[in-house]
Amino acid sequence: MTSTAKKFNWKGFLINNNTFIILLLLIIISAILSDTFLTTMNIRNILLQQAGPILVAIGLLYVILAGGIDLSVGSIMALGATISALLITDIGLHFSVSIAVAVIVGLLFGIFSGALVAYTGIQGFVATLATMTIARGVAFVITEGRPIKVESGTIDVLTSKDFLYPLIWIAALLVVMFTLIQRYTGFGRKIVAIGSNETAVQLAGVRTKVYVMSTYAISGALAALAGVFIASRTSTGSATIGMGQELDAIAAVVIGGASLMGGKGFVLNTVAGALILGLIGNIMNLMAVPSYPQDIIKGIIIIAAVLLQIMTSKKERTI
Repeated sequence: MTSTAKKFNWKGFLINNNTFIILLLLIIISAILSDTFLTTMNIRNILLQQAGPILVAIGLLYVILAGGIDLSVGSIMALGATISALLITDIGLHFSVSIAVAVIVGLLFGIFSGALVAYTGIQGFVATLATMTIARGVAFVITEGRPIKVESGTIDVLTSKDFLYPLIWIAALLVVMFTLIQRYTGFGRKIVAIGSNETAVQLAGVRTKVYVMSTYAISGALAALAGVFIASRTSTGSATIGMGQELDAIAAVVIGGASLMGGKGFVLNTVAGALILGLIGNIMNLMAVPSYPQDIIKGIIIIAAVLLQIMTSKKERTI
């Protein structure tokens, strides 16, 4: 190695990969605290439980990358779960068709939210707050407030050991797909550019409104699919599914290092953020920590993540 060779920039490496480092440290700490943490059954349970939240977080990341916000994801999860359960139980559709219909409904809700934001000038917070209320209300109306039990051998196939847990593989495939879309396609580059400076992108001749609306459509479709995942795990479609999930998704995106101002963030980092939240919940459950303290700890983690993001942004300018 010559004297002119550059030394490895450890400072930059740690800053750019802090989410993955935190995830690794959390895995090590969890393994020390609980003998059952690294068992095959527990790892499988973590992956099954976090497959849905990971999809929701990815959809929300796309919205945030373009400078928006989506508070309706939790309610659309409930809508996806209840629609798929009703179509199977009451109408007798094949579970694959019911899943497709649920995802399409989520997509349409996302398009509606995106159209409100892109074409009317309504703030994303307000538009998706309205959509959140509508979607949850529809879920309660179509179920009449009762959980819909889904018979065995239908939607629960997604979590079947006999089929090597398709839910996990579907989630993994979508993670890869949306990673590639963000990094290597014009669509991915444009939504990042829109989040950074929408006016400049408009002046370059890009139809920014279509791209903004598309991010909400993606978020809605993935949220509905996540709701189907939960219905598959529990064999139940309930209008209460996904309550508070929008906050968990925002936390995952922020912990993953994305900027809530738009234009910065990566899919794999967001996945790591969602896994961090899942691991925290898992280890606290293994240690029999009550649910309410878990919420307090989660809130503290969100604050710490935002502060870390601010500190990281400042240090990036000095590297």
